[in-house]
Amino acid sequence: MGSPARKRIFFSLVLFLILLLVIRYIVYNGNIMAASQNYVRDPKAPVVVSVYYEALCPDSKHFIIKQLIPAFQKVSKIMEVILVPYGKAQTFTNQDGSFRFDCQHGPVECQANIYHACAIEAIEDPHKRLDVIACMIKDNRLPKEALHKCATQYGLENVDRIQKCFDSPRGGELLKLNGDVTHALRPTVTFIPTITLDGSQGRQAAILKNTFGEICKIAGAHEDIEASCREYL
Repeated sequence: MGSPARKRIFFSLVLFLILLLVIRYIVYNGNIMAASQNYVRDPKAPVVVSVYYEALCPDSKHFIIKQLIPAFQKVSKIMEVILVPYGKAQTFTNQDGSFRFDCQHGPVECQANIYHACAIEAIEDPHKRLDVIACMIKDNRLPKEALHKCATQYGLENVDRIQKCFDSPRGGELLKLNGDVTHALRPTVTFIPTITLDGSQGRQAAILKNTFGEICKIAGAHEDIEASCREYL
């Protein structure tokens, strides 16, 4: 590679770029980092529910529509939902530095995953964000059409921003970052969707079957959930 000095400069640049990506990730996806397994929640803080899923995965679709949405409708005040579309995809870097992906359910799923990632970043309201994602995942075989149909249904005003994200390198960057977070999970992902509560995958089967009940069990004393979660306290 050249002289030791040039090697040091090269590795310094690599470290700088890695640090820059981490900073950008925190800025654009701040709360997702709270899903790490070292996260410790204040008893009065929301339960961080992180969903690692794929846009064309039938099990992901079932979980979001049949478990996540009903739980959020009951106790949204004590839930912070982090959506991470990627699943068992693979990321590759092209010669120009852009990213390409190999997704479990084919190229259409890669497109849908990017649309989801862009929508998650663009939609600030947590209720509307989850509604739009649930709407899209119902039928993602035509990802662009799904986005625009659901944007109309829920009155999104920034749908152009989501489309521009998909059409630009930003979409690939977001999906790549989702892949980094997914691959960092311990234990590693073997089933999609994988759900963590406050960063923990413990009782995964129970979470997938009764998300609401598992959230109630770990939420602790909280005035917003006592009535809704009485049977689980």
